[in-house]
Amino acid sequence: MNDHVRVDDKADVRDALDLESARWQRAEPAGESIPDAVEFAFIPHTDGRTYTALRSSTEPQGTVLVFTESEWDAFVAGARDGEFNLPES
Repeated sequence: MNDHVRVDDKADVRDALDLESARWQRAEPAGESIPDAVEFAFIPHTDGRTYTALRSSTEPQGTVLVFTESEWDAFVAGARDGEFNLPES
């Protein structure tokens, strides 16, 4: 039995974002082309905030993750600090 309830706290935000007109950018190392790169876009919302959206370049019509400015800043800081680096073997 699964007691965990999944809550989509950004459902209303996601539904109001104009993902079709977004200027998607590929997250790739400089000078490299990765076939399955992550794409991101900064999208303004009617609430006055700008949200960051992430999607897979191989499935642009698939799931889109949406982050607030503070969530995105925390993610970027963690990436810079090496939080997501694979352990050395």
